[in-house]
Amino acid sequence: MSAVASLLDEHVVLRVSSVDRIGVAGYIRHLVHEGGLVRFLLHRASLVGDRKIPSPALLGKNHDRLVADLDRFVAERELPVVRFRRGDVKELVARPYQHEAAAAGRSGVVLVGKAQERMEAWAGYKDARSPLASARHPHFSFSRQARVPDHWYFYLWDEEFGPVLIKLCSYAPYPLWVVANGHEWAKRQLAELGVDFDELDNGLWRVEDPAAARRVCASLQAGHVRGLIERWLPTLPSPLIPADRQAGFAWSYSVRQLELSDTAVFDRPQAGRAWFEAAIRDQLSLGRPDKVRIVFGRQLKLHGKNQTGGRFATQVISRGVYPRIEIGYKSCRAKAYFKKERALRIETTINNASDFELKKTLNAANWRALRQTGAQINARFLAALGENDPGLPDADTLTAVVLPSVHAGQRAPGLRFGDPRVSALLGALCSFDHLWHGLTNRSLRAQMAQLFDPGYSSARATYDLRRLRLKGLIERIPGSHRYQVSAYGRRIATFFTRLTSRVVVPALSQLDQASRPSRRAPQALAAAWRAYDNEIRAPPKSRPRAHHKHPAAPQQRTRTRRKTCLKRQERNYQGGG
Repeated sequence: MSAVASLLDEHVVLRVSSVDRIGVAGYIRHLVHEGGLVRFLLHRASLVGDRKIPSPALLGKNHDRLVADLDRFVAERELPVVRFRRGDVKELVARPYQHEAAAAGRSGVVLVGKAQERMEAWAGYKDARSPLASARHPHFSFSRQARVPDHWYFYLWDEEFGPVLIKLCSYAPYPLWVVANGHEWAKRQLAELGVDFDELDNGLWRVEDPAAARRVCASLQAGHVRGLIERWLPTLPSPLIPADRQAGFAWSYSVRQLELSDTAVFDRPQAGRAWFEAAIRDQLSLGRPDKVRIVFGRQLKLHGKNQTGGRFATQVISRGVYPRIEIGYKSCRAKAYFKKERALRIETTINNASDFELKKTLNAANWRALRQTGAQINARFLAALGENDPGLPDADTLTAVVLPSVHAGQRAPGLRFGDPRVSALLGALCSFDHLWHGLTNRSLRAQMAQLFDPGYSSARATYDLRRLRLKGLIERIPGSHRYQVSAYGRRIATFFTRLTSRVVVPALSQLDQASRPSRRAPQALAAAWRAYDNEIRAPPKSRPRAHHKHPAAPQQRTRTRRKTCLKRQERNYQGGG
């Protein structure tokens, strides 16, 4: 069993899954398109006795009326007003006001903020080219144009949800934004049930009855969120007047952001840091994820007068450094981070339900589908990080993988260990990309183009997907052409990928280095070794055939003359004696 799995099994004292941040967008359905806007303006014109011309001036009048109501609302309640500047963290500015209201046991609006933000607002103009235009009855057309109006932030303290934000704009189509937190709702439910607990920022640290905490967190439904909106929206100034509601103009709501979290509280901070060290080490050795961030808890200023004090050293994880592993899919994100040095938080943020072919409307069915999708992503993410790792596969399992086999009458080619294509294929299964929407022919081609061959074709991907499916490494998602990596497949892919990166490649590198002379060898010996190696590797050279006897070298001729002279002198001496 890996260190990641053992740390979660042995050192986690509390495990809770819950909804975290909730973002709901409110909109007036008729004002989304131009035809509905014209109908709204004709309705407003009928209130003043004009039933023919949807004048853009009616938008300006409604804006002035709404701004006057907002100013009156603030003045009557003597609410503090803050003009947000660029770079301000609005939640941090409002938090002291909300905590003060909580301590006093007072619910209601505690702070009003203003900020200029860009949006697309309806604007009207006279369309003289329209065939409906005439001298007596001008024709108006409408289009969305960029504007930077004031947005009003109403920070509340609610008895059920705690801190809540409602944001409104006075320009048509009057966008509405509601932000709440599921953990804050769970805390108030536990307090009402009399269950003692300790907070972990917007989560739970210690709970007297963990089972009760899990039941409460699972019971949050779309009806609770809708009840929150319907409880506070009528108390705030609105762009709709009672006559508009009677005519059928009303607010509709959609889930634009939903964070699903899985929190595991460790018994001591050292176990949590050890988990992240093991997780990051494993993912880096597998070549995933694409980005591993080490986020510093304080700003670093290395130049100028205001330099950050203290000494900075390179470490894997140290105090003030919070590791975070992030993955993304389209507009959605999932991350694993160390929360307050006490808990592992796996968090999936769904910013667009359409990314998963789900609907956004705030109702019970869509809410359950979004929660289920987020929970599945969290589970797959944590499993990819090493949770419930069963350890090393046995010899029979490895044999069934690397050799050809027959499954349900279909022959499955083997996944030969050491084959570059198989190594890249198993490495692709270890990627985090398929955790979101499954593995497809297209996504496999994109990964294999980077890991194996840029010319990896669709036919080859179909062949590989088939043998992975027959071997049991992937499972087809019913009713689709997408696959999910099975627990068995993740186990095999992780084992072979780690074996290649940690054992085979280092061993081959060491053997290659051992066959070469050391760089510390003497220069003369190294030069002789290189000359010898070059001579061995060089192709054989052919020598030309000798056609005549070459003349002797000059030195050889000189030695021959000396011998001849000596012999002549010796004969002369003997004859004369």
